[in-house]
This record gives sequence, structure tokens and C-alpha cells, in this order.
Amino acid sequence: MSILFPTQQHTQDNFSITFAPLSLGEIYALAEEPANGAVVVMSGTVRNQTDGKSVVALEYQAYEPMAVRVFEAIAGDIRNRWPEVNRVVIHHRTGRLQIGEISVVVAVGCPHRSEAFAACKYAIDTLKHNAPIWKKEHWADGSSSWVSIGACEQGDTPC
Repeated sequence: MSILFPTQQHTQDNFSITFAPLSLGEIYALAEEPANGAVVVMSGTVRNQTDGKSVVALEYQAYEPMAVRVFEAIAGDIRNRWPEVNRVVIHHRTGRLQIGEISVVVAVGCPHRSEAFAACKYAIDTLKHNAPIWKKEHWADGSSSWVSIGACEQGDTPC
């Protein structure tokens, strides 16, 4: 997927890389506006297994300035594809997260639900492939491994 780097960010959009826990309510509120008929929110959470292997935690690292720039580019690309979108919000955690914690939230506000769903799906799929954010899985047996970005791009790994 190619993304365009926008020349100007919409002031209503909001992007963040943070160590702090993410709040669905706060992120939803950032995507709200009176012209919206839909706000679609996607939250990614730490699950307890990958490919049948027990996971006890995930660790995320990011190159923040570039990651935020990629988030801005995703929003620009969304606006080119779905011009009615009013708000794009993308927040991602860093650090060690436990099972059940939210690692990423994408929210898209738009007058119509079909465009909001499509734009939200596009945002999370593109983020997974393009943002400089790395995930380390910590296994129940005490071992750990980094998820290969190349594997994500080839669709070989559930990212």
C-alpha cells in the first residue's frame, strides 16, 4: 500500500505515540463532531496466544517522529479516498503491555458508516505495514521474539 504524505494536517485530527494507557472514551471523543453520522473505533488488544503459543506480554517500541508522520500520511490518504471523513485519530502505545491492555486505537468520524468503516480498516492495515513500530512477544516459557515486519507485509504472520 502506498501512502501520500500530506502537505497539511487537518487540525481536528489527533495522533499519538504514548507510554500511557489508552482510553477508548477519550479517543472516541476526539473523533466526534456534529456532522458525523458514524464514529468507527478499532482497538487492538494484547491477546494471550499467537498461533497456539501462550503469550504473557507484548513490548512495543517506536520511532516516534516518523510514526506520527506515517499516521499523518495515512490520514491524508484517507481524505483522498474518502473526502467526507471529518476526523482521524490514531494512538499507539509503547512499552510492555499485559494481556487485555489496549495497544492501538484508530477512530474515524464521518457522515456515513460505510466510509467510516472502510477508512478505519484502511488506517489500521496501513499502520501495521508502514509505521516504524516494533512488537516483541514474551512467551509463557520465558522466551521472547520480535515480530518480523517483513512477515507482516507478506501476510505470513498475524500482525
